[in-house]
Amino acid sequence: MAELALRDYEASARERLSGPVWDFLEGGSGTESMLTAGRDALDRLRLRPRCLVDVSACEPATTLLGARLAAPLGIAPVAYHQLAHPEGEVATARAAGAVGALFTVSMFASRTIEDIAAAATGPLWLQLYWLKRRESMIGLIRRAEDAGYRALVLTVDAPLVAHRPRDARNGFAVPAGIRAVNVDSSVMSASYEAEAGESAIARHSKEQFDPSITWADLEWLREHTSLPLVLKGVLSGEDAVRAVECGIEGLVVSNHGGRQLDFALPAVDALPEIAEAVGGRCRIVLDGAVRHGADIAKGLCLGADAVLVGRPALWGLAHSGSDGVESVLRTLLDEFSEVMALMGAPRVSDFHRSGIVRS
Repeated sequence: MAELALRDYEASARERLSGPVWDFLEGGSGTESMLTAGRDALDRLRLRPRCLVDVSACEPATTLLGARLAAPLGIAPVAYHQLAHPEGEVATARAAGAVGALFTVSMFASRTIEDIAAAATGPLWLQLYWLKRRESMIGLIRRAEDAGYRALVLTVDAPLVAHRPRDARNGFAVPAGIRAVNVDSSVMSASYEAEAGESAIARHSKEQFDPSITWADLEWLREHTSLPLVLKGVLSGEDAVRAVECGIEGLVVSNHGGRQLDFALPAVDALPEIAEAVGGRCRIVLDGAVRHGADIAKGLCLGADAVLVGRPALWGLAHSGSDGVESVLRTLLDEFSEVMALMGAPRVSDFHRSGIVRS
């Protein structure tokens, strides 16, 4: 099932990628304790099925911010997909479209957002970091609107890039020939070389990310787009309520894959509080350590409308390009369909808090 298949793709990716690239994609911040905490939190959850329910025609399809999805599953934003495969995000978009999954494209994608959109047959969201040069953000937003992206996802848990010991030890810099092609040259004009004890990406974030933004700045972003706004990296009910009050349409509950605040709350542990605080006033997406179709069900039971996967998509991409990503997604979707039947939940709306317990 999914665990075996995904482990196979993980092992293949590790063999195919260089040590520094593997560490960049897989590493965490600080002690790296968060790399296992999210998985441990999901594993503590147990599903409680209902019986004698007609599951002869389960329907996993759902709608998220106006986009029809084949199932409540999407790909999380990850920078530089060309680190894993020459086609990069174009291959990932093709795979997501083939299975009807959402693809959230990173601001630091290695293919243009227009090329990605041309390859996509499914819905696209664009992820943003808040840059000091706001003109660069506006230009990218306009391009996303013109290319048909369906929402903007502002990452709010990264005023700077946390210390990631593997990247620092490796002196990691993005290899020559791969770059963030959607960020204009004025932002990327400096030569970001690694220095002792710090990666090139950490240096870049300190110089280009704006750590001074507050809730008040969201109004500026709202004034410059009509696209739905989603905040990624929310882990508290208080912040969720504040987001709703600011007119935010969606939240991605995420701890950045264990790559930002060390010892942060696992995303799935934060989810129930956020779902209760929001009370259905905006859409909620879970991002963190999803490796099974059952994890999709767990997220839905705790109040998410959908879940995202990050690293597994890159494992598939490294293994066999678009085909590998598609296989990873189909494995998760097939397992989720089975879980729906075994849970007595023939529709996505049939997953409720009563269907889950903590062991």
